[in-house]
Amino acid sequence: QLQLVESGGGLVQPGGSLRLSCAASGGTLDPYTIGWFRQAPGKEREEVSCMLRGGSTNYARSVKGRFTISRDSAKNMLYLQMNNLKPEDTAVYYCAAGGYCTKVAGSYYGIDFWGKGTLVNVSA
Repeated sequence: QLQLVESGGGLVQPGGSLRLSCAASGGTLDPYTIGWFRQAPGKEREEVSCMLRGGSTNYARSVKGRFTISRDSAKNMLYLQMNNLKPEDTAVYYCAAGGYCTKVAGSYYGIDFWGKGTLVNVSA
């Protein structure tokens, strides 16, 4: 059973940067589509960025050009570099792995494994 643990969240001022990390154990990330999702207070969980098994990446329109997803297969780690953070980026960020990231009928049925999340708070 794959287990995912996020770290790197915290309080940051607008315009600042954070790097989130996701450590996988109990299996390898290699067979999966992997990604980052976030959920702000009172809002639904949304996809931030996903990396497909072939290495191609997708980004939400709101973070494109500011966030970068990457992986280290040797360390079994996933990362999210977040630059030029904005208050609207405030949310709990979740690491995830599965067959696909696309939301279907309101749910992420393609995600098999979720981390517990790390809070990112962008505030002056």
